[in-house]
Order: sequence, then structure tokens, then C-alpha cells
Amino acid sequence: MARKLEVLNDVVIKFAGDSGDGMQLTGTQFTNNTAMLGIDLSTFPDFPAEIRAPQGTLPGVSGFQLRFSSDRVYTPGDACDVLVAMNAAALKTNLTGLKKGGKIIANTDGFDAKNLRLANYPDGENPLENNSLDNYEVIKMDVTKMTREALKDITMGMKEKDRAKNMFVLGFLYFMYGRDMDNTIAFLKDKFSKKPEILESNLKVLQAGYNFGDTTEIFSTTYKVEKAKMPPGAYRSVMGNQALAYGLIAASQTSGLPLFLGSYPITPASDILHELARHKNFGVKTFQAEDEIAAITSAIGAAYGGSLGVTTTSGPGMALKAEAMGLAMMLEIPLLIIDIQRGGPSTGLPTKTEQSDLLQAYYGRNGESPMPVISASTPADCFDAVYEAVRVAVQHMTPVIFLSDGYIANGAEPWRFPQTKDLPAITVSFKTKLDEGEEKFQPYLRDEKLVRPWAVPGTAGLEHRIGGLEKQNITGNVSYDPENHQLMVKIRQDKVDKIANYIPEQKIDNGPEKGKVLVLGWGSTYGAIKSAVAEYVRKGQPVAHAHLRYLRPFPRNLGDIIKNYEKVLIPEINNGQLIKIIRDVYFVDANGYNKIMGVPITKTELVEEIKKYL
Repeated sequence: MARKLEVLNDVVIKFAGDSGDGMQLTGTQFTNNTAMLGIDLSTFPDFPAEIRAPQGTLPGVSGFQLRFSSDRVYTPGDACDVLVAMNAAALKTNLTGLKKGGKIIANTDGFDAKNLRLANYPDGENPLENNSLDNYEVIKMDVTKMTREALKDITMGMKEKDRAKNMFVLGFLYFMYGRDMDNTIAFLKDKFSKKPEILESNLKVLQAGYNFGDTTEIFSTTYKVEKAKMPPGAYRSVMGNQALAYGLIAASQTSGLPLFLGSYPITPASDILHELARHKNFGVKTFQAEDEIAAITSAIGAAYGGSLGVTTTSGPGMALKAEAMGLAMMLEIPLLIIDIQRGGPSTGLPTKTEQSDLLQAYYGRNGESPMPVISASTPADCFDAVYEAVRVAVQHMTPVIFLSDGYIANGAEPWRFPQTKDLPAITVSFKTKLDEGEEKFQPYLRDEKLVRPWAVPGTAGLEHRIGGLEKQNITGNVSYDPENHQLMVKIRQDKVDKIANYIPEQKIDNGPEKGKVLVLGWGSTYGAIKSAVAEYVRKGQPVAHAHLRYLRPFPRNLGDIIKNYEKVLIPEINNGQLIKIIRDVYFVDANGYNKIMGVPITKTELVEEIKKYL
């Protein structure tokens, strides 16, 4: 049939189904296909907390939201244009996030009596048949039936055949949005190269979905989104945890330090362990420890031995690592503690996002235990931010806490490959011998940065004492002297504070240098703040956006920037953590906007909030 082609500027699709329906894989493949076309994108995977919730139930719904556009985008979108609902629970869970007039692509097999009951619809009520969806364009198709029909000649069990139905939906959407399927075909061939029957079934169903789109009369328009205008370079789609792993490898190669990761698996940080384990060719060593304490102490041992020591975790694991973090601070050795934040407290919301651990990073250890804190803002930014965290740790001989979160870790966006020549140098200086006139090694003798020397164990003449007991200034011997303890506490704090002299000054991301409202953010609120402030800037309103990478110490000019605005608004996905620190340090009456629902702040919410201060 003849179809109209409509060119769109911006599309948001939400894939939703049971946790066994393969929605994450479907969304990821459509994302990779989009990235290869040079279209800007942003994603938001939404996992159920249970490993496998009862099939067809509301807690078992798994979602993947993708926004793609011919313009630059910074969020995965506030509301969807298209909702793919594989069952009744997926529709019920996500309908409120669909724009009026939006499309619903519904798998009718997922709306039988059993699925409707599991999704808590009243007896006899089917939303596909009771006119409740009249405000939407509903495309109904029996995906399960057509998947089985496509595989009728393959000798597989019905359960195995049904696992391919996500490929039918993917093929259908590829036709609807004018895509070829080459990248997904290549992916399937690589993934199932040793399982020919599974490969054949997926390829058959993918093609069947595409052909169904070509021949069916249930929709009349196909769509196209043009390539985005982005800086020239080689791009790929990257998720936050992937970019973070690549940043660690790049820092290891640039510094010449072998990379050691000691980690205990925890959502949503485990992917970093998985990714780094694939890159042993770069001299990466990964160790899956028996618990969080073993993970960090193994990394401390690696750092003491002259490696780049890294440990990864989330909030509950960082609580367990607290004592060992204090040990690393007392030893004054470079160590990277990576915290991919999630909803808390306790086990909290394991698969949902939250900026929950800033105060833990600042204060969550016994005694005076200052550590630099650095955060990433977007998935691609994880590469640069963690690279910088390594530089600070190594050049200032201190443990550094690096903060990301579930939204950044699992989200994806286009990433322009950095050139090796453009990476900042990470200079490492090991002490290898006594200096002229030095009779005995003084392990806590400091330079102008208050940094002590890094001496690798086994170096002749540089033997020295380590441990968690207080050190005597300069000699490093155990000391219980009251004046010495106060001196050492002050020195360790001053060392961290001095890092402000060796990091870039804070810049305004968007908006005027002086004005009425400064929206100050950190971490994953970046996209929502940038999009909301840009709307006011286009209207000539005196609103600006500054986003912090360095959370401890703050850039040395941050106080001056804050004074240039009448009001400061700090949006956070927590109950107000950065705002407490900003008020304490700069004595400013900052205002907070807090959302603690396990989902990101939206652009629309911030546009409305900023309006209150204008």
C-alpha cells in the first residue's frame, strides 16, 4: 500500500513489557541503529527491582525509553510519542507517560484474561476494546501469533519461539522509521554464532516484523528523523558504565600505572567489573572479591604496591567500605572509590536512580576523614570525569570518591571518540632512592601541594611503616601525641583544600554571567537543567546554569559566581544534600527542588519551578 512519509524532528519511544520480553535488548538495538545514522539520542532504561517478578504483573514491567532527534538532546524526554506495550501490565504502568494522541503498539496476546487479571484490571475490562484509549492511535497486532507463524518450520519449543517476539517488534519499528536492519543482523550473528537454531529464529522473526510493517494496512504513515548537526568526529553510542571503564583504561595507559579493580557485584555498578574484565590486553586485572571489605582492601594493597587501585560499588557497599576508606586516607595513597548511586536507604530501590550518597561521600567515615569528591553529569561525561578523578588521586596522593548514578550508568548517548594526543597528561613520580643529604626516608615529608612521596614496597632504603594508627609528622611513626594529632588532621584537610588550586575554575554552562536565578546542579540533573534553562535563555530571561564536577573541594571561584545572582536554585534527586553544603560553605539562602521517586527530574518540572523565582 502507498504510505505517506513524514519527517519528524524529535521522537520518544518507550519499549515496555514483562522482564522476560527482551525490552532492554530491543531498545539497545534500536539505539545503536539510531546512533549509526548520526542522530542525537538519549536513553533511560527502567529495570524492575526483582530479578524475575511474577510474569504479567505490574512489578515485573521492564522499560526502555529512547529519545532521538535531529537537534541536540540532553534528556530521554518527559513524555513518549510511542508506547510499545507487550502486555496489559506494561500499558497500565506507562500510559500516564504517553502524550495525548500518541501511538500505542499493543501485542494483543498480552491482553488476554490472565494478563488483564494480573495487571489488576476489573473483570471483563480490556483497555484495547472499551474505548478508554480513544485519545490515542492504537496499533493492535498479535505479535506472539505472528512470531510462531514465522517459526513454524523450526523445531523449537513454543517457549523458546516466543522469546523471539521482541525481534518482531524491532523489525516492525525499523520499517516504520525507515531503517535498515544490517547492524542488528550483524549483532545477532555475533551473539548466536554457536547457536545456529536460535540465530535463525531471531533473523526470521526480525524479517517477519519488517515485512509485516511493509504489507499491513493498520497504519498509513512512515517516519524519518534527519541526522543531527554535531561536531565532526567518530561517534559511537555509549552507556555510562562503559564510558567509565574506558576512562579508567585510558588513565592507566596515560599514567603508565597498571589498573587493578577490586570489586564485589552490586546493582548498578557491576557492569564496570564486566567491562574491565574484557580488556586484559591493556594489562587490566579484575578481582571479584567475596565481600565489599575484601574488594576495597585488595585495591588498597594494589595502590600501595604501585598500581592504579580502583574499587566499585553502590551506596550500601560504600557504607561497608567506610573503615577501609579511612585507612587509605591515613596511608595517603591514591585510590579511586567509584559509587554508582541508587535509591536508599538500606537496600532501598536497587534498580532506581537517586543522588543519595553525597553526604555519605563527604562525611560517612569516622573521625576527620576528608577526601576529594568528583561527579559525572552524563553517560559520555563518565570518561572525562573518571579520567580526571584518577589524575587528582595520583598527583595528590589521596583516595578520591567518584559519584555516578543508575540513570547515568545505564543511560546511553552519542560519544565522540577522544584522540590520545588530546588526553591530559597524568604524571606519576615514584620515589626510588634517598635524595642527596637525606639520611633516612621520611615518608610523610611533603611538597608544596602537601603531597607525600609514593614509594613502592621493596625499594631499597625506602622501607616505612603503614597502618591506620595516627602518624607522626614527617617520620610516619605511630604517634599518640595530642599536638601531633591535631597537626596531622589539619594537614590532611589542607591537602584536600589545596586541590582547588590545581583544578579548573567553575564556568557557567548556559545563560548570563549575572542575573536573577542561578540553577546550580551536580550529576545526572545536568540534562534536565540544561534543557529548562535553555528555554528561558531563548526568551532573554536572566536565568543561568552552572554544573559542578568538583564537589570537594569546590572550584575556587564558585562563591564569586553565586554572588552574581539574586536567587540560587539547586535541583537534586534526594532530600537536599548539596544545598546543605552550599549553605554551610557560602552562607547563601539557596532554594532546593527535590524529587525522591527513583526517577529523574524532568525538564517540564524545572521550567515550572524556575518560574517561581522570576
